[in-house]
Amino acid sequence: MVKRRSNIIKRFWKRLGPGLVTGASDDDPSGIATYSQAGAVHGTQLLWTAVVTYPLMVAVQEMCARIGIVTGRGLMGVIREHYPQWLVRLVLLASLPPILLNIGANIAGMGAVGNLLVPRVPAWGFSILFTALLLYATVVWTYRRIATVMKWLCLILFCYVIIPFITDTDWTAALIDTFRPTLSTDAAFLLAVVGILGTTISPYLFFWQASMEVEERNQRGLVVDRKVIGAMETDVRSGMLFSNLVFYFIVLTCGMVLHKAGVTGISTVAEAAEALRPLAGDSAHLLFAVGVIGTGFLAIPVLGGALSYMMAEMFDWPEGLDKKFHEAPGFYGTLVLSLIVGLGIHLSDVAPFQALLWTAVLYGLTAPVLIAIILRICNDRRIMGDYVNGPWQNFWGGLTLLCMTAAAIALLVVGL
Repeated sequence: MVKRRSNIIKRFWKRLGPGLVTGASDDDPSGIATYSQAGAVHGTQLLWTAVVTYPLMVAVQEMCARIGIVTGRGLMGVIREHYPQWLVRLVLLASLPPILLNIGANIAGMGAVGNLLVPRVPAWGFSILFTALLLYATVVWTYRRIATVMKWLCLILFCYVIIPFITDTDWTAALIDTFRPTLSTDAAFLLAVVGILGTTISPYLFFWQASMEVEERNQRGLVVDRKVIGAMETDVRSGMLFSNLVFYFIVLTCGMVLHKAGVTGISTVAEAAEALRPLAGDSAHLLFAVGVIGTGFLAIPVLGGALSYMMAEMFDWPEGLDKKFHEAPGFYGTLVLSLIVGLGIHLSDVAPFQALLWTAVLYGLTAPVLIAIILRICNDRRIMGDYVNGPWQNFWGGLTLLCMTAAAIALLVVGL
């Protein structure tokens, strides 16, 4: 019985791939900061958003994955082939600043947390070290090795699942706030909801998901059929579930520990980790900090990779993590430059919190446009053939578009 159960787990783990990595990378240091703020300021009142956003995340990421598998091209490549050039340029120009700011904010978060763990090394020293390690791994390692390491890095995020079980958690109150939504017209509350939507449904993940499916299809020589599509759907659903589970437990931790103690002024992951130490003990502090560094190693290559795929597909450059640097210089050059620019943003006078705010604003404004394009592509038989959206896929995709449009309007009206 034990051996059979072990074999089932191994088979399930083997089936997971791009969807799991995409979902886990969504919980990057910037996302952790957003969830920490939500929990510290509003307690457990926003736990219900983890349940509500799950089907929305699945809807848009499944469409992006299907585009990649069916067409054999990334999202930017499909847009370039079937839509006007001005739209392609607009998508790139709108995506470039928030991705670079996001990379900078994540490097800053990793450096600050590294300094908390080893105070003798300055935060900027850790930031440079982590950036160098990421550059080496993404440029020198093969695609299969990168994919395998990324997959195992996802497990680091279980650090956040453990914390509530070693701290004083009111599980009854948590369950009530999970399944009985709290609503408010308060500006801070609305902005927190908008921030969570923008963090969980981030445009850079759309491009990464589609391109990773293309890489998997090419690497494994997949022939697209219903079985392949079904495996992809399982992968995406599992990855998004994992992502939201982590998001849920971060909000729960900060809501139960920081909010209860009156610690509401959290603006960075380093502040959240440091605040946990006297209130929840060294174990919770260590788990939180390790999680930030681990997810940074996972998310930053995804951010830089998403931008590299976009640039390569726009200018028709050779692309892919399975290629050597000399085989795809434009692709890898963009990846290297994006990390160096992100590090430069961090080492400049731009505060991590300010970079995070600008990132959220730009993501919030571009997401509805991209989701509308994705929906149109997935309903076009000339592009998708027999794998166009069904009624339920259009329902959830349309609902995601409405929610993100409402979030963008709320951001403009309330936040700005």
